[in-house]
Amino acid sequence: MANLYVNAVPPTDLNKNTEWFTYPGVWTSYILILFFFWLVVLSVLGCTPGMAWTIVNLGHFVVTYQFFHWKKGTPFAEDQGIYNRLTWWEQMDNGNQLTRNRKFLTIVPVVLYLIASHTTDYQHPMLFLNTLAVFVLVVAKFPNMHKVRIFGINADQ
Repeated sequence: MANLYVNAVPPTDLNKNTEWFTYPGVWTSYILILFFFWLVVLSVLGCTPGMAWTIVNLGHFVVTYQFFHWKKGTPFAEDQGIYNRLTWWEQMDNGNQLTRNRKFLTIVPVVLYLIASHTTDYQHPMLFLNTLAVFVLVVAKFPNMHKVRIFGINADQ
């Protein structure tokens, strides 16, 4: 009889702060949250769809930059402080570069940028803000920027 069960492989990332991103359905949930946020902005503020996508893009920029690229350490005491000097992005996938999760999280701001820029017809103030947001997020995700602190900003004291 055929094997009816899938042999699950334990995640390589044992960091409780980042392992949740390896679970099935996280990518889909991430996209659905962004779309739901767009619907909320569109209905509550009553703005154009392009302006709503720009607000979603800028909100995504603020939240992900703060939690993925600025805050360091983990909220868990079990790790004995080994991640205290690393941001969430640096902790993810044990620091391995160009993994599927990292590529997904790099593509999301680019797609948001393209949607927001196209739906606002590339108008000046929105295009500038969207471009600035995607530039900062994508540059922060480059493999060459791993553990780099530009001008010592957010460096360990």
